[in-house]
Amino acid sequence: MTTTQLLTPHQRQYVAWLLTRRAAGDSVESLASTLVDSQVDLNPHQVDAALFACRNPLSRGVILADEVGLGKTIEAGLVISQRWAERRRKILIIVPANLRKQWHQELQDKFGLQGLILEAKSYNTVRKQKQRNPFLSESGPIICSYQFAKSKANDIKDTAWDLVVLDEAHRLRNVYKTSNVIAKTLKEAMAHVHSKVLLTATPLQNSLLELYGLVSIIDDRVFGDLDSFRSQFTGRGQSFESLRERLSAVCKRTLRKQVQPYVSYTARKAIVEEFTPSAEEQELSRLVADYLRRPNLQALPQSQRQLISLVLWKLLASSTHAIAGALETMAKRLQGVLDESPVVDLTEELDEDYESLDETAEEFPDGDNSRASDTAAQNQSERHAISSEIEELRHFKTLATNIRDNAKGKALLTALDRAFAELDRLGAARKAIIFTESRRTQDYLLSLLAETAYGDGIVLFNGTNSDTRAQAIYKSWLKRHEGTDHITGSRTADTRAALVEHFRERGTVMIATEAGAEGINLQFCSLVINYDLPWNPQRIEQRIGRCHRYGQKHDVVVVNFVDRSNEADARVYELLAQKFQLFEGVFGASDEVLGAIGSGVDFERRIAEIYQNCRNPNEIKTSFEQLQLDLSGEISEAMVKTRQILLENFDEEVQEKLRVRAEDSRSARSRFERMLMDLSRSELGHFASFDDDGFNLRAIPDGIGSSEFSGLELGRYELPRRSGDAHLYRINHPLALWITQQAKARTFDEGRLVFNYDAYGTKVSTLESYRGKTGWLTLKLIEVEALGNQEQHLLVAATTLDGIALIEDDPEKLLRLPATTQAASLFNSAGDTALLSDVEARKTKLLREINQRNLGYFEQEVQKLDAWADDLKLGLEQEIKEIDRQIKDVRSTAATAPTLEEKLSWQKRQRELEGKRGKLRRDLFSRQDEVEAQRNDLISKLELQLQQQVEEHMLFTIEWELK
Repeated sequence: MTTTQLLTPHQRQYVAWLLTRRAAGDSVESLASTLVDSQVDLNPHQVDAALFACRNPLSRGVILADEVGLGKTIEAGLVISQRWAERRRKILIIVPANLRKQWHQELQDKFGLQGLILEAKSYNTVRKQKQRNPFLSESGPIICSYQFAKSKANDIKDTAWDLVVLDEAHRLRNVYKTSNVIAKTLKEAMAHVHSKVLLTATPLQNSLLELYGLVSIIDDRVFGDLDSFRSQFTGRGQSFESLRERLSAVCKRTLRKQVQPYVSYTARKAIVEEFTPSAEEQELSRLVADYLRRPNLQALPQSQRQLISLVLWKLLASSTHAIAGALETMAKRLQGVLDESPVVDLTEELDEDYESLDETAEEFPDGDNSRASDTAAQNQSERHAISSEIEELRHFKTLATNIRDNAKGKALLTALDRAFAELDRLGAARKAIIFTESRRTQDYLLSLLAETAYGDGIVLFNGTNSDTRAQAIYKSWLKRHEGTDHITGSRTADTRAALVEHFRERGTVMIATEAGAEGINLQFCSLVINYDLPWNPQRIEQRIGRCHRYGQKHDVVVVNFVDRSNEADARVYELLAQKFQLFEGVFGASDEVLGAIGSGVDFERRIAEIYQNCRNPNEIKTSFEQLQLDLSGEISEAMVKTRQILLENFDEEVQEKLRVRAEDSRSARSRFERMLMDLSRSELGHFASFDDDGFNLRAIPDGIGSSEFSGLELGRYELPRRSGDAHLYRINHPLALWITQQAKARTFDEGRLVFNYDAYGTKVSTLESYRGKTGWLTLKLIEVEALGNQEQHLLVAATTLDGIALIEDDPEKLLRLPATTQAASLFNSAGDTALLSDVEARKTKLLREINQRNLGYFEQEVQKLDAWADDLKLGLEQEIKEIDRQIKDVRSTAATAPTLEEKLSWQKRQRELEGKRGKLRRDLFSRQDEVEAQRNDLISKLELQLQQQVEEHMLFTIEWELK
């Protein structure tokens, strides 16, 4: 239909239902509104993964196990958006603490969903103000960390979740071990959840039992118990065919090499800048290091010593400015103890500078990381020890503040020149992001660079963004984007967006803290400078991933600094560069290596222990070699190969499927976008002026009065992924919702639609034979509920005046042609009888197809339950076989016993085992019957769900004429 031709009211109703109906979960159409509404260019493997997760209404969830860098967050975002659009809005997202902001930002930027991060402070605020479970938010998906979810397991258990997403889900793979408390607690808390999505690039690391563990988080009825899984799949010479088949329904993995036709990857290039600290810097480091290694320190609360020591080692490596501030904080705290006045909370004070402290503490293994209270000194000797320590700390602080120039700072100036020259060679823009772990170091770097050629283009980015420069940028940004959807109303989110935009358009150097830069996307920048090098490889990957991501056009240069005088610093860099391969190549760290270190915080702790305990180069070398050896032991090459056999498909098969998926999703998105704009143009009339890219809303239509559609603004509207300087117009935008609701609510009297074939502008060969003919056309909404899932289908049927039914999708094609409305002129005749007959035939065919598809899901579930029941029975038989083996061993031992006493003892043991075997044999059949009864009960419940509940709604019947 042409862009200028308005739809008739009948066509608007048809289009409105097409845009908003709930389609079958296995079709791209079911995701169509999400595809239109998303502010991201989706790759076919992401759409495919989302459909895999949404397809079977009986499934209790899936594992999406794509390799690192393929956008599992986007895949989960599509599923979350789909559930949100279906009004299933109790959604929980559990992630590592350091990924909370990133998830919050991605949902907001790419899917228009305003998530709520729950942590102790926000949780307690809601509890206090609203006296209810804070997980019952109505504003958007809930995001929290694993540790927090574990601590609030009862709240999670009490909430009827529609969907739970778990990122980095390999943390739960050892749930079958009694030692994994977090995994066990969360599994129990989520047992009632019908739909879960687990995201992990490493679903299998060291043992096949990890797959058993992950699958059991989703559904306890995919496999039997642990013993039956062990006996079937972990023995020698086992065939993986059966296991692969079972996993195929629940686990999906896409490889980077499979998507290279759709995603272009750039490489990473490493630059190492070596430096030697001055004699004063080295002396300060030696004194503070010796101090931190002492067995007894008054300044550090014992319960937090490991955690705070780790932070102090990091600040010492960052800059003299960072450690000077920390030393002063420690001295003040001790002075408070001495004066018996309110004592400075060390973790809170240090968190002001080292912004990642809270997140590190949340994941810190062992020990009590709760806030420690301090008691006043009890005796004179303690008071003397405290006074002496205060003096030392103040002396160290004086030494630090007297050092004005840091050798690493000078090295930064050299590194910037080298790196920008490399960017020039690569043809990339001269932009750099410098990461530091300390706010004080950030201020030092600002003063260092302010006097250079880079001074005018500096942007600071941290956890508060409250400096005058940031606030000026924010105010200017508000003015520039007034009247657009760039402005969310959240000062924090909008300030972050303003700083990123300023850096993109006018900045040269962004100096960012770790916590500040979580969740921002900088694919326009291709230089990452690790001024401070985190010891956690996942944090480094996250930093580089800000720039080295989808949409990056150039190779990304990564700069690191190595202190020549510090053996431990050199070893850390060597480990991260060579073992983890973080800084060079196309993909960075391998899935295996990143998966082997768990949360990464434990890895940081082990490095901190080396700094703490090793004084000479030989000790340091030996300790790092042991750490590398331990890490290698965590990665089982056999399991890597096993994972390939179990979870990876042939490239040709996958690539062909992805090609089809790309075409389907592109076509669905463009078709739905076109329908949305055609419907909007027709409904808004003189209230808006339309062009090829969008429309300008000049006045609010008279009918928009309810609070449901309040807050609409005049101005420019465009579909997502256009210019961005407009309100983002989506299928689920309040204005679009009002338009579709208005079109769907109309009722019609008799009428005639006159279709203009020539005005369509495209040949539709199957309709040509109907030109000059008239007849009847009907549109029905068929709602089918089965398997706990509701889907809506539009049934269009048409017949000619002489009772000939239009076949296949010709009636839909007719409705797409430009048309005008006229008064009805036909009398009822045989034609409408033929129409009723065709409607019934189409309905019968539709219901049969739905039933066949649902039967497929039902059979898949029955097969799963059959396998589960067989597993359990096998487990029971295995017990008897094991006792048979023990009896055989006892007989053999008894036969060779040297004394009568021993022989009698072994024969007694044999009788006991035979008695146990006899009881098990008697119990076996009744226990097998119990399993069978349980299986049959579950299948009976499924059969009830399979029954179709059908509702029909006549939308309209009209006369038609084709000119």
